[in-house]
Amino acid sequence: MELMCVVQSYDWGEKGSKSTVATLMKASSFSYSLDESKPYAELWMGTHGNGPSVVKEKGVPLGLYIAENSHVLGQAVQEKFGSELPFLFKVLSINKALSIQAHPNKEHAEQLHKSQPEVYKDPNHKPEIAIALTPFEALCGFRPISEIKQYFNAVPEFRAVVGEDNILELSTSDEAGLNTALKNCFRNILTRDPEFVALQLRILLDRLSHLDECGRQALNGALLEKLHSQYPGDVGCFGIYLFNWITLQPGEALFLGPNEPHAYLSGDCIECMACSDNVVRAGLTPKPKDIETLVEMLTYNCEPASAKRFQPFREDECTEIFRPPIPDFAVAKITIPPGRATYNLIPRSTASILIIINGKGEIGQSKVLTQGSVIFIPANEKVNVKVLCGCHPMLMFQAFVNL
Repeated sequence: MELMCVVQSYDWGEKGSKSTVATLMKASSFSYSLDESKPYAELWMGTHGNGPSVVKEKGVPLGLYIAENSHVLGQAVQEKFGSELPFLFKVLSINKALSIQAHPNKEHAEQLHKSQPEVYKDPNHKPEIAIALTPFEALCGFRPISEIKQYFNAVPEFRAVVGEDNILELSTSDEAGLNTALKNCFRNILTRDPEFVALQLRILLDRLSHLDECGRQALNGALLEKLHSQYPGDVGCFGIYLFNWITLQPGEALFLGPNEPHAYLSGDCIECMACSDNVVRAGLTPKPKDIETLVEMLTYNCEPASAKRFQPFREDECTEIFRPPIPDFAVAKITIPPGRATYNLIPRSTASILIIINGKGEIGQSKVLTQGSVIFIPANEKVNVKVLCGCHPMLMFQAFVNL
């Protein structure tokens, strides 16, 4: 069943035809009006109340259709999640950095929703995966302690914001005390006087302007300048010295479990998450921050950037699958190579949503789907794809429940 999906126009999105979200929508609907001055940030595919998909042929919201036909979810999904689709599938097009944030685990989400329902609007957790469609930049997880210490020495402005007492504690702590010491450093950064933070950023930016290219690269100069131009004086700009800076190439992925600090910076990606809006923010944002909650909830695990890439495994010659360690969702990347006429999708025991990123195919009874088409596939459905333009790879992503 083909779906009509919702586009979210947040100010951090890419504008007009530069946005993958916009080009997918335009390609799948000749009547779609594309505004070159408008940011097209997210395409939502699912049942979330803030942007529910609609079953095209029936004109009813997907959530309502599922509630009235819950067998389409599959037995295992009904037993674990009831008559609801437990994931939200998205395409993101990012021009401006999203906030430094983390998502609570299930138990913590329930507590936050109970104590602050106006801020944390549902009791669900929000693990998520991002799979790059274009080169995709992000900050993800704390750097190894050795790298953070190197930046203390190389960036006196960063050192000033952290504070000498906290740096001494981190430098002299044994392994058992490192998490607490890093937590104290992070808390001090986020609670520093904003005017002092802004002054140190100005000093650092002025110093960068006098360095050669090698010196600028050593201090992540171009990234700092970009973030500061987007969020002038924001303490989150110093996050580039605390968190891993990662660039994913198309097809590479990040999985973000509970309490993992991160910020998406630029690029386009497929994203899948548990069906929730719970976000705890602390920097690179004009939105309300909840610094104490974020400081207390983070795990403070320090790993190299290479450890943050989430690896898929191959199911057959056309399909590789990203299976995170949670039941809410998994995502398959399906690439039908040039010259291949047909492909049978691997049947899933749960309901799924499929989006075509590139290519054109015929599915089912003469249903022609093009770039940007989105379909809902009931559990255990057998689907054959007949490729209609075989001179380029046909690329699709399929999200389903990880049971």
